[in-house]
Amino acid sequence: MTSTEWAPWYVIPADHKWFERIAAAAVVVDALAKIDPRYPTTTPQQRKELEQARRELLGEERRR
Repeated sequence: MTSTEWAPWYVIPADHKWFERIAAAAVVVDALAKIDPRYPTTTPQQRKELEQARRELLGEERRR
């Protein structure tokens, strides 16, 4: 069986596109509500390192 509790499959009727889209959106909204995604938190040191990496990457892009 390919559908599991942690990776379920959903059967969505496709007879009417408007209903298909609403049903698919409902599945996505339900999944997001269950996992409650949040932005990761960072320390000031991590933010400093990320900003340095960003500057380096932007510098590489300009050299191309």
